[in-house]
Amino acid sequence: MGPILEEIGSLTERIRQYDRKLEAISEERYPETGLLRQVEGDRAAHGVTFVLTLEDPYRFERSRSVGAYLGLVPASDRSGERDPQKRISKEGDEMLRRLLVSGAHYILGPFGSDSDLSRHGEKIAFRGGKNSKKRAVVAVARKLAVLLHSLWVSGEVYEPLRNTHRCGGQAA
Repeated sequence: MGPILEEIGSLTERIRQYDRKLEAISEERYPETGLLRQVEGDRAAHGVTFVLTLEDPYRFERSRSVGAYLGLVPASDRSGERDPQKRISKEGDEMLRRLLVSGAHYILGPFGSDSDLSRHGEKIAFRGGKNSKKRAVVAVARKLAVLLHSLWVSGEVYEPLRNTHRCGGQAA
């Protein structure tokens, strides 16, 4: 068991080194990623991938369009009066979608702090139903993409409980 634990320790250290290198590169070449890393659960890899995938933040008229561009919205299959709820479309960049879902898992997990994003996901998960937790993760990933784009365009400081403060203590 000792050699396996040593190998795991070695790999963990190498991952940390690569994370530090990626962070240095992102600060040097892509300073806008600093705006995106304000959001908890968003590491350097997420920010760089987001910036490189979208390329130009102004190509989207509205931040809400980013969720659809990345395939984080339900696919449509309307026919007559039928409009069945389908899975997400999975259009767009698969790697960025996976990173956003990973960030959503962190936000909704035990290490994520209280924020509007986590409250939104918890509200969806609380509704119950067959796949409520999966839906909550995808909904938070979509909101995370919208938030990151909005921060990138506006350059604002991220407030984790912005909607709560705006509504006088009640979550929106």
